[in-house]
Amino acid sequence: MFHTNALGWSVQLETPSGLKADYDGSVMIDWFKRFRPAAHAQAVPVPAAPKRPRRVDGKYLLLNEYLENRFANTVILTFGQIESLVGSELPEVARTDVTWWTGDPSVGESRHAQAWTLAGMTAKPNLYAKNVLFERAA
Repeated sequence: MFHTNALGWSVQLETPSGLKADYDGSVMIDWFKRFRPAAHAQAVPVPAAPKRPRRVDGKYLLLNEYLENRFANTVILTFGQIESLVGSELPEVARTDVTWWTGDPSVGESRHAQAWTLAGMTAKPNLYAKNVLFERAA
């Protein structure tokens, strides 16, 4: 059964034991009144997150900026899309060798790989499909 109150609604509830009670939301409203922030409270400024240092080579800078500014945790780009961002064709080794994308930890980070690693992502190439899955590092 519905009734109206100052809010424009209420409902009659029945407990498992058969007790009936009207509920108009006043309990919730009272809770909000007690726990709302004080009107005079000042917002605490949150310091900006420090920017990562830019060490990306000019050729791969646009790829880095593109990946860094994506909100998605995964981005898939074709080789053609990457070449458009880079402004030139990818080297032949990028089309034939997975380690060009994933890198060899013993050698250290390559200049081209900094484009996605400094954006906080890892690269997983699919050489047959000619695309790369960039995933945000956890």
